[in-house]
Amino acid sequence: MIPTVVWGTGNVGRAAVRAVEAHPALTLAAVLVHSPAKVGRDAGELAGMESALGVLATDDVEAVLAAGPRALVYAASGDLRPDEALDDVVKAVRAGAAVVTPALYPLYDRRGAPPEFRDPVLAAVAEGGGSLFVSGVDPGWGNDVLPLLISGLGTTIDAIRCQEIFDYTTYDQESSVRDLIGMGHPMEYEPLMLAPSVPTMVWGGQLRLMARALGVELDGIRETLDRRPLDATVRTRTMGEFAAGTQGAVRFEVQGIVGGEPRIVVEHITRIHPSCAPDWPSPPGGGDGAHRVIVEGRPRIEVTVEATDEDENRSAGGNATAVGRLVNAIDWLVDAGPGLYDALDVPLRPAAGRLGRTRKEVTHG
Repeated sequence: MIPTVVWGTGNVGRAAVRAVEAHPALTLAAVLVHSPAKVGRDAGELAGMESALGVLATDDVEAVLAAGPRALVYAASGDLRPDEALDDVVKAVRAGAAVVTPALYPLYDRRGAPPEFRDPVLAAVAEGGGSLFVSGVDPGWGNDVLPLLISGLGTTIDAIRCQEIFDYTTYDQESSVRDLIGMGHPMEYEPLMLAPSVPTMVWGGQLRLMARALGVELDGIRETLDRRPLDATVRTRTMGEFAAGTQGAVRFEVQGIVGGEPRIVVEHITRIHPSCAPDWPSPPGGGDGAHRVIVEGRPRIEVTVEATDEDENRSAGGNATAVGRLVNAIDWLVDAGPGLYDALDVPLRPAAGRLGRTRKEVTHG
């Protein structure tokens, strides 16, 4: 059993606690939290589980890392605090842990990562013998292992398009939806996530990963952006009112250019109400959100993934799949040894031995 720490119990951390507890090769060693209100509470309660796990949350980072955990899931956000998140991750790697996280976008592609992110990690690996794998859903498996797998079914490939199509009122972080993405703000408001070069910072590594796997060189990366206002005021179930004339939908692309043409594309289509931008693509099966991969070529291939968790919430479902990709890689990382890894290194493996079985049955059966 691999003693594993979960650092953070927000949208990602809740799913991480459940995933570690369910994994037959892992045991939950500690849970780190930031909020004083969470200190001393049972990890099972914080994760929304039906039973206690006997692991009480703590905010003593130094003590937890001094205990030398073999693995750590860093589930704290890095969106608005990338330097602090990098510092935290480097501490854990230096302590010798195999660390997995979705928080550090520049490290999704280890070869193309900027030195200011890559070098501290490599130094920590050399000093402490830990490892790091950064991935998620989008960016993550939705625009690396899934499209690359599907491309292998084709005869000729003209282009690969990876789409996230979501109603963002299902996302349990209102400040990010309103302020980081700009929903509900006047159209002259400039949200950070949509500022020039920011989408490339977040998704450019995914384009480089896919290009590397496909054996092509990118001429460059382009961005496109379209924003639509709400025609009428709407009231949403989870986030209240969004006024007419404010931003109600966003569509952008991050395009990998090959031979002068966009050949590898990550596209996001985000709304806070289905009435806004109805001419834009919607989830193929209806509902609140989906991830879709389209391989243009012969044959044309289209695959849609819809995931739900926490009372049929699709944003929570997406978070859970990101966590599954990361937590299920931990035992591979421990066996692989020290290093900085990315999605082309770490295999996506079947859930061997877990079909229809509980944690207790897997461990003792």
